[in-house]
Amino acid sequence: MKFTRIIVLVTAFALLGSCKKYIDVVPDNVATLDYAFRMRSTAERYLFTCYSFLPKMGNMYHSPGMFGGDDLWVSSDKVDYWANWTIAIGLQNINTPILDFWRGTQDKDGNGNLVNKPSAITQSLWTGISQCNIFLEHISKVPDMEEYERDQWIAEVKFLKAYYHFFLLRMYGPIPIQDKNIPVSASVDQVRISRKPADEVFNYIITQLDEAAPNLLLQVRDESSELGRITRPIALGLKAKILVYMASPLFNGNPDYSSYSNKDGTKLFSSSADKEKWHRAANACKEAIDICHSLGYKMYEFQGNNQTQSISQDTRLAMNARVITDRWNSEIIWAHTAASTTDLQAWATPRGFDAAQAVYTGSTGSIGVPLKIAALYYTKNGVPIEEDIQWDYSGRFNLRKSTAAEKYQIKEGYTTAEFNFNRESRFYGSLGFDGGKWYGLGKFDDNASYWLETKKGQFGGKIGTSWHSVTGYYAKKYVNYTNSITSPTTYTTTNWPWVMLRLSDLYLLYAEALNEIEGPGSEVYHYLDLIRAKAGLKGVQESWTNYSKTPGKISNPQGMREIIHRERSIELAFEGARFWDLRRWKEAPDVLNRPITGWDVDQETAAAYYREKVLYNQIFNFKDYFWPVSERDLIVNKNLVQSPGW
Repeated sequence: MKFTRIIVLVTAFALLGSCKKYIDVVPDNVATLDYAFRMRSTAERYLFTCYSFLPKMGNMYHSPGMFGGDDLWVSSDKVDYWANWTIAIGLQNINTPILDFWRGTQDKDGNGNLVNKPSAITQSLWTGISQCNIFLEHISKVPDMEEYERDQWIAEVKFLKAYYHFFLLRMYGPIPIQDKNIPVSASVDQVRISRKPADEVFNYIITQLDEAAPNLLLQVRDESSELGRITRPIALGLKAKILVYMASPLFNGNPDYSSYSNKDGTKLFSSSADKEKWHRAANACKEAIDICHSLGYKMYEFQGNNQTQSISQDTRLAMNARVITDRWNSEIIWAHTAASTTDLQAWATPRGFDAAQAVYTGSTGSIGVPLKIAALYYTKNGVPIEEDIQWDYSGRFNLRKSTAAEKYQIKEGYTTAEFNFNRESRFYGSLGFDGGKWYGLGKFDDNASYWLETKKGQFGGKIGTSWHSVTGYYAKKYVNYTNSITSPTTYTTTNWPWVMLRLSDLYLLYAEALNEIEGPGSEVYHYLDLIRAKAGLKGVQESWTNYSKTPGKISNPQGMREIIHRERSIELAFEGARFWDLRRWKEAPDVLNRPITGWDVDQETAAAYYREKVLYNQIFNFKDYFWPVSERDLIVNKNLVQSPGW
């Protein structure tokens, strides 16, 4: 296909993580696409263009799953800074949708006027899909490349095309399918495409992944230049994740959308639940797990470095919770190398570990974790705090001093709430809190670690309106232990690529699918226990039998469903999973209509500080399951129907 106008190739995605602007300098009167695919080197740049549309979920401003739900919270004075957080406080709208991956958003209009805060800038994934289609249409023209490599590149782009469709489906519900680009010569009616039924979109995406998988690399050949490239385990893992999403209540026979239709009357949701979808999901999960095992993927175990060899078992288990920060470890299947986490770590790291850092400006600790998320973590016995027969739930806000036996979790002799004592290792590895130990940041002696003091007037106490956690809990899970505070103004971070998929996620998805098919069984227990073992916990059966007030949970599908859902919320906390899980399980109306609370961080004494304070009364409405499409798009395309409730 010839084009008379010159097209400029967009951002090229470098697989090592750097993202450079690439402008294809095209001679006059030469069709750009012919020029772009004239040889392997220029075609590879177009391949990187297709990669460049991957949403940067490690960018704390762009990820819906990071701040759009209830697992992280920030100060109210950041409402004009955190676009995704404005979703959590109910500011989504149809005029200028927040984090609009349908249309894409820009920071300036044609006159150079600022129209969106930088945190709201997104790319249209439809444009990304269009770029993928262009690549697939023209890659056959490249003369100087081997067929096996051409097949591999085609497979990578088919994967990206599938992922972009899934990303939009998850956000907007049933969407159009853009299998091929619409010709320039198309009529107005041909351009006005409509949504396709959800099952049709899911099946299209799975077909693309099935076509891609056989020609993808099993593993990258050169880790120095190819980490982040799509491989077969990534494709099979994404397929498993998508099929679980398809089988979940939101899409599998959801009566709430029985009347949702296109303007021609086409129903967009299936009317009855289909258990076969769970069978497809389970089979896909097992296939993905098997190929990962065959290639050496395994549960993460903190190894540290030559400075961290003499640490306690308590600390070692807690460090396992920071799995996502340890670059390319044995559990990580897919990570996005272009998604920098440097800013994220600075916002997650508290200020004021000692007197020298009391006015420190290198990190802010502004990312808070609500009390209800901290409450999700198990006791040291591996069961919920409200179920443990040995844990005083009614006295959880009482105060006491820590003992020498607890020194690896809480500073010895420090007064804090009972809520923080006798919890599982992931609680201590994922959360920072008043009196809590913080291993790393330049201190690797387990007996001389940093600890936090965050009451008003203390080194890490509140300064201004936003340089502190508004809840009293910090997202320690984001912070690489090798980061260092080198001066009152300098915080040196070890950047890690944002983890898109890891083995624990697949284990949890597989256990969930099996439980939905046949209820609890040995294989369900097995995969849950693999994850629990990493946290130093006993198996599900032993823990619930010996320590839970409701031991029968492990013997019925509903009880096991609750256990699996909670395990996902704990193991994958702050990784963006909970936002989507609550929606696909149809639990969001219950969970996201509860108050966001924290400790009273404005107080100086422990007695006053450790009182639960309501920060925000969160509201989730039916319409919040899906993003709205901009009103402008509905005006232009008369065949497009708005998302339900909007």
